[in-house]
Amino acid sequence: MIALSNPEKIALLTDSTADLPAPMREGKPIYVVPLKIRCEDGEYSDGVDITAEGVYERLHRGELPRTSLPEGGVVSDTLDQIRADGYERVIAVMLSSGLSGTYNMVRLQAGQRDDLEIAVFDSRSGSLGIGIMVLQLWEEIVAGASWETLVRERAPHLVANTFPFFSVDTLEYLRRGGRIGRITALAGTMLSIKPVLHVDDTGHLVPVSKTRGRKASLLALVDRMAESAVDPAGQTIFISHGDCEADAEFVADEVRRRFGVQDIYI
Repeated sequence: MIALSNPEKIALLTDSTADLPAPMREGKPIYVVPLKIRCEDGEYSDGVDITAEGVYERLHRGELPRTSLPEGGVVSDTLDQIRADGYERVIAVMLSSGLSGTYNMVRLQAGQRDDLEIAVFDSRSGSLGIGIMVLQLWEEIVAGASWETLVRERAPHLVANTFPFFSVDTLEYLRRGGRIGRITALAGTMLSIKPVLHVDDTGHLVPVSKTRGRKASLLALVDRMAESAVDPAGQTIFISHGDCEADAEFVADEVRRRFGVQDIYI
């Protein structure tokens, strides 16, 4: 079935930060390169031998796992597998270059291949901001979009028109990860400040507003959606969360109430 709906034999490549669950990728030529996660007891492959839940458990215990680039051999092996599976062209959408060197790693490896035609895009995004681009590209491949249209028009359009916003309940991990200073984190914690953050046009993480209290920060995310979404009621809405499902459900209820959205995936 895939071959019939994908006459140009185009595969899609992304990395594990796209947060695409296996059921979403099933039956689709979507290949995922895992980033490495460095923990106190060793190094793991994201989504392979460590889960998101496993990372959150470590955070709650006071550990701060850190991500690092995928292994070059894994990227090469994944491209080999794509070719062995019969695909001739690849569209790669990778984690923002402002947050990771993954995009550049894949771009350099793509330039060394003469058995695959590969177009690599800097998503300037993260998490499901990447994932929804990949899923949208797959829908357009199935609909018959040509390689030239996908590479020259559709992928650049998706990158330019995907606006990831998120909020955090605690500033501690941003401080420990070097994103904000100790004094800023202390003041924010004392005042119960919850920043709304955004990946900007250069792919870097920047604050766009500050709210006081968790509920206000979640409502601010819905406000940002109101400013940027096109016809939200007619779309499937994706909400991602980091070990705070109740907050995600709260946002989903608010999105349904404000926009009349029917289909929401958390």
